[in-house]
Amino acid sequence: MTDYLAATMAMLGPAQSRYAEPSAWDRLHADFGIRLPADYRAIVDTYAPIQLNGHLYLSHPSTERWNLAQWIRDTVQAWSEVPWEELDLGADEDPHQLLGLKELSFGTRNGLWPIASTDRGETIFLDAAADSTRLVVNYDETWVEHCMSFAEWLHRYLAGEDMTGPNSSAFYPGPVKLQYLPMSAGERPQPWRGRPGRGM
Repeated sequence: MTDYLAATMAMLGPAQSRYAEPSAWDRLHADFGIRLPADYRAIVDTYAPIQLNGHLYLSHPSTERWNLAQWIRDTVQAWSEVPWEELDLGADEDPHQLLGLKELSFGTRNGLWPIASTDRGETIFLDAAADSTRLVVNYDETWVEHCMSFAEWLHRYLAGEDMTGPNSSAFYPGPVKLQYLPMSAGERPQPWRGRPGRGM
C-alpha cells in the first residue's frame, strides 16, 4: 500500500519547515472545534505558505500573511452566504444530490471546511461529517468527491490526474514547480523545482 505522505514529499523534495509551530495548530483546532488531518498538517508545516505548480495555494496557521485560519474564516463566510435553497440547480449541479448531503453547511462540525484553493477558482474542502477521509472539490458549478487522504489527493493532483473535476488536469512535464508566497509587500520569492522524476 502506498504511503502517500512520503510519496508526496518525495515528489516535492526537501523544504525548510520555516513556520512549523504546534501551538498554531492547537489554536486553530480550538477555535474551529475540528481537527485537521495529520497528513495535511505535515505538508502545510513542511512547505506552506506556498504555491504548487503555478496554481494550488496552501496557507499556514502561524503566519500573519497567508494565514490559514483567517483564510478559512473568510472562505467559510463567503460560501455560507450563498442562498443554496433559492438556487434553481439541476441534478448535475446540486451539491446536496451530488454529494449525498442532507444539509449543506460550511465551517460547522458536520460541514465542509476549505483547506486549499487554486487560482483557477477551485476550492478543496474537507468533509468533517465523513466517517472516513473525504475531500470535496468545487469548480464553478461542478462538485466532485474523493474518498482519500489529502496526501493522496495532492499526489494524484501533481501527477496530472483530474482531481478537481472532469478534464481538470494541471500537469506540467518535469519536476513540480514550488514557489513560496511573499511574506512582505516587496518580497519576490523565486520558484524552484522538486525532485527530478517526481519520486514516482
